[in-house]
Amino acid sequence: MADRRATNKYYPPDWDPSKGSINTFVGQHPLRDRARKLDQGILIIRFELPFNIWCLHCNNHVGMGVRYNAEKKKVGMYYSTPIFSFRMKCHLCSGRIEIHTDPENTEYKIISGARRREESYDPEDIGLITLQDKETTEKIVNDSFYKLEHGVIDKDKAVAVAPRIVSLQDLSDQHWKDPYTASQKVRKRFRVSLAIDFLDILDTWQCI
Repeated sequence: MADRRATNKYYPPDWDPSKGSINTFVGQHPLRDRARKLDQGILIIRFELPFNIWCLHCNNHVGMGVRYNAEKKKVGMYYSTPIFSFRMKCHLCSGRIEIHTDPENTEYKIISGARRREESYDPEDIGLITLQDKETTEKIVNDSFYKLEHGVIDKDKAVAVAPRIVSLQDLSDQHWKDPYTASQKVRKRFRVSLAIDFLDILDTWQCI
């Protein structure tokens, strides 16, 4: 769609290149309606929910990955990293929801209009890599003995998971050493499945 608009612009007879781009000439922003609030520091973007939430306006559940047209605005700084606000309307009730980025914890946090669905678990139990908290980072920088101890722990973890990583790599190499043959097998399996389904449908029609 964007490409179509770019190649099918109307150039009025009184326009010439010395007057700048066609957007400048007609007084229109290149981002069109998305930039209608740019004078307030707001840009309209597509925002995808980073987690499951409950809307506080209609009490409906909204799943992670649902996308909205959101108003993106810079609302602060965490050291040199900007903090952005995303405001959107719930598609089930039009209630306003506001979510901010949280650079300190590499997360998003809900400011108003919704609450996060609680899904408590221990990241280590499901094999997730946990980020160091601020306190640990400061101790590593300021305490040489703690840094040494932490380094030993990291090395032990690396040694413990190395066999698993190697086995996964070997498995991947085994499956995809010959992508063409692997693709042939998948297509053949699909054709056989399709033929069986077709014969089942044919038998059903003959019995009617």
